[in-house]
Amino acid sequence: MFSSQFKASVSRRTLLKGAAAAGAAVAMPAIISPRALASSGEIDIMMWSDYLPESFVKSFTDKTGIKVNFTGIGSNDDILNKMKATNGQGFDIVTPTVNRNPLWADLGLLQPFDMKRVPIDKVNPAMAIGDKYWNFGGKGTAWIPHIWGTEGIAWRTDKFTPAGEFPSYYDTWDEANAGKTMGRAHSSILGLGLGMERRGELAPGSVWAAYTSEDKMKEVWTKLTETAIAKKKNLKLIWNDADTQKNGLLNEGVIVGQTWDGPPIALKTAGEPVMYRAPVEGAMAWIDGLAMPIGAKNTDQIYAFIAACYDPELAGTAIKTHGYNSPVIGADKFGGEVYAKNFADAYPGDALAKLNAWPAEAPWYAKTRTEFVNKFMSA
Repeated sequence: MFSSQFKASVSRRTLLKGAAAAGAAVAMPAIISPRALASSGEIDIMMWSDYLPESFVKSFTDKTGIKVNFTGIGSNDDILNKMKATNGQGFDIVTPTVNRNPLWADLGLLQPFDMKRVPIDKVNPAMAIGDKYWNFGGKGTAWIPHIWGTEGIAWRTDKFTPAGEFPSYYDTWDEANAGKTMGRAHSSILGLGLGMERRGELAPGSVWAAYTSEDKMKEVWTKLTETAIAKKKNLKLIWNDADTQKNGLLNEGVIVGQTWDGPPIALKTAGEPVMYRAPVEGAMAWIDGLAMPIGAKNTDQIYAFIAACYDPELAGTAIKTHGYNSPVIGADKFGGEVYAKNFADAYPGDALAKLNAWPAEAPWYAKTRTEFVNKFMSA
């Protein structure tokens, strides 16, 4: 969907050096307006469980007087199902991933932002793609970028060594690591497919071809699911959120797993013997955004929160804690040397040029994938 532009931007490092991409000599911070500074009240946010470090929340509340009521989630399905169940009520901000736009397009659960109140010029242009993919019926932009990252391979440096500079998605399923690995059900099955392609056990391009039609998807995923079920015993842990990933690497005997970048990088930053790296097949890249449900009540507070998210210093300080990346121009300057080192370790060599952007998921794809995943989980 946004693959070529996204990958080109990352490979040029403009996700970190975004001032040049924006044509600006200096990356100026987003300004929290006097109106917002005078604000108070509360804001109800449903967001990925590790995206709001305490340092960010405290700084935001100190500057605005706004109390953050936070509900943590671990998947896009959690967000969508909650919004369907409440008909878009109960939250001011939710955080879907950009490629899930087909699932939201016809539901009428979101309202467009007033883009005059969103400092969108503060983010990398390659990620400011909400108007292109989340402008439903021409009513306006219903999604803006918040955090980007990847899904790849994490491992215990004291207990596992990749075969080369890069690990492989297949390491999670390999008999050599049986009983000591972890992954998320649906994305690990996809990763298994990429690993099988590299090993010559699946026709090249099969995993991405599965997004083109329901018939092709069923053909490819039937084989993937059968293989995953046969190898399920090799997985020690199936995760669904950041804390489970961290616990697996620290306390559950996991030596290698397919994970998001943030949790293992946070462990690495804390001094644990953990490494995260893009696999040889290419890491899966995603952009999570901010969206406003139709039932949002606290309008001024919403735009104050967006302004804080787009402040380079606040965004940069946050990435020190959660380990993901910010689309905000200049945020990396506040991420510090440790962040820069972690980024270089995660994406050495040509890893950035090989990123795989998650394709858009049509409703039929999501529904059919759920059926295959349920079959895998119940096996």
